[in-house]
Amino acid sequence: MSDTIIERCEARGLRMTEQRRVIATVLENAEDHPDVDELYARVSARDSRISLATVYRTVKLFEETGILERVEFGDGRARYEDAEREHHDHLIDVTTGDVVEFCDPEIEALQEKIARRLGYRLQGHRMELFGVPLDRKHRGKG
Repeated sequence: MSDTIIERCEARGLRMTEQRRVIATVLENAEDHPDVDELYARVSARDSRISLATVYRTVKLFEETGILERVEFGDGRARYEDAEREHHDHLIDVTTGDVVEFCDPEIEALQEKIARRLGYRLQGHRMELFGVPLDRKHRGKG
């Protein structure tokens, strides 16, 4: 991914207000999967004039235009990530809610093989694994 979220918004013809630019920048810098409340906390730390309603409207607009992808990890909260991030899968720690991103070439190849065997060409996929740490050293990491 070379374009920033702001650049992709502009390329899609979205009017980029200063508030939308702040929200896009916060999303661009997120290394996790924030929900709207987490995003609002980060945005309001940068600009306290931005309302929660503005964050909700902007996230909805970014999702509808394919800028953001909505992900749900079984905790009842819709979270968001850049739709054009490099492909990855998720492992969710069910005890802490931590999300670990990973990509495994063997899993990717197996998914392609299964799709072909069933008579399909894979267009994409989403994989979410749910687990608990095997030992203490992994607890709380992610």
